[in-house]
Amino acid sequence: MVDPIDGTVAYMKRTPWWCVPIAVVEDGEVVAAVIHAPEVGETYAATRGGGATRNDRPIAASDADALEDASFLGDARLIEGPHWAEPWPSVRFEKRNALAYRMALVAAGAFDAAIALTPKWDWDVAAGSLIAQEAGAAVSDHHGRPWRFNRPDPRQASLVCAAPALHPQIVRRCRDVPMGG
Repeated sequence: MVDPIDGTVAYMKRTPWWCVPIAVVEDGEVVAAVIHAPEVGETYAATRGGGATRNDRPIAASDADALEDASFLGDARLIEGPHWAEPWPSVRFEKRNALAYRMALVAAGAFDAAIALTPKWDWDVAAGSLIAQEAGAAVSDHHGRPWRFNRPDPRQASLVCAAPALHPQIVRRCRDVPMGG
């Protein structure tokens, strides 16, 4: 599974946060993955059970255990407003266009979480899911359900990629958000 340019808007605007994600999928699961971000000189890789690397050096997800002041990749407007059953604490948000690159940054511990509550294409997130998981992060939809790939509908319901202690806290806060956004 290959996405020739994940983060097309970043590529077109000549910002560096685009990448080329490649994933090998067997029986619905990613078994090998590479994400190459040429503008920043980073290549992330993982094999099932073999750990994850950035530029051939081992990486690990952050050990953050509290949402307060955690660093998130996504749109800050996502958690604003009175519609949340449980208000979100103060978190820091940054944007990166490419979903795969967001997941790689969580895998490397540069950010604590990446979230998006709308459906995501398999080719945008397959490579990132294995790299993040092999680095110790947790990956699922916003209801905590694991992903399966190469299904007739090639989309995942949503994205929660987070440090292992933060993942259940994010899923708990998102439990009332219906699937599909």
